[in-house]
Amino acid sequence: MQKPLSRRTLLGGALTLALGTGSGRGRDVLVATNEPWATYHVKPLLAEAARRGWRLTQLVPDHSKTTPGDPVPVATLAKAPKADLLVVTGAGDWPADCAATLRRTPLAASALAYQVPVEALRAKELRPRLRLITASSAADARSFGAYFGTRRRIEVVGSPQSDDLPPRAPEKNLVLVLTSVTHPDGTGTSAPGTQLLLDSAERLAAAGKRVLVGLHPRENRALWERFEISSASSLVASARAEAAIGIPGTVFPLIAAVGTPLVGCTDPALTVPEYLRAVCSSTISSAEQAVGAVSGARLPDPETLADAVGPVGGSARRLLSAWARVL
Repeated sequence: MQKPLSRRTLLGGALTLALGTGSGRGRDVLVATNEPWATYHVKPLLAEAARRGWRLTQLVPDHSKTTPGDPVPVATLAKAPKADLLVVTGAGDWPADCAATLRRTPLAASALAYQVPVEALRAKELRPRLRLITASSAADARSFGAYFGTRRRIEVVGSPQSDDLPPRAPEKNLVLVLTSVTHPDGTGTSAPGTQLLLDSAERLAAAGKRVLVGLHPRENRALWERFEISSASSLVASARAEAAIGIPGTVFPLIAAVGTPLVGCTDPALTVPEYLRAVCSSTISSAEQAVGAVSGARLPDPETLADAVGPVGGSARRLLSAWARVL
């Protein structure tokens, strides 16, 4: 005969249900990004969504570039579930097209990756409908606000990627090389500076450094196979490194938060928000500078770091709680 459930078990189950759904029922949230098929910015939200009983679905133009086994659910506009909220992470053509199609769906904007602080061409289409804007940090909020052409309040929630920062355990002479994207494709654009970074990696290896490569999810792996490529994410791998060098990107403030100093490789054609450069110990424009810059790399001051990183821990919870308030 099956034992009756204890009062503690029953109360615990009720509490789990109450915390999980928040509003008493599951929610359907659609996400549209400037990189239509790139799901890696949504992935850190899945656990918190599941805890609440929510379903997150990323909108894609078609299934031509989706990855089998990707844990992030995807759907085309034609097959998308009826949603309680559409979240755009930018004002590029794909998010703006999704918003135009889903005219009756409540709209929010959340910065899950950096945006250049210049008003996007289609931002004006989205601004009047936005019920909420969130960003990871104060610096990110300034950039995201300029990108959307607004001075309205932006809620700072932290970066979901920072919810599980690895403990730092640097290995002697290990340098992490952080790539960007060499060639643009239908998923997103590229960032200049790869040749400088490749040449810098060669110089570091010749100087006796152990080079570990943290690949951007869309980078061409073949370019870097001469070196060891990390099987872990760049953020996790950064905990092993004495220093990191790369093309400034969204992960830079988070690596600084781990405690690993950074050197930026900058190209005259590269445009990134200033706060991504500010967390770097220095920036270089020629490979000859790489060894010295990495050897002398230091962390930014606490004020600069806090401005760029935002609150650490519980960020996915804060973000979805913010979404819940406008449903």
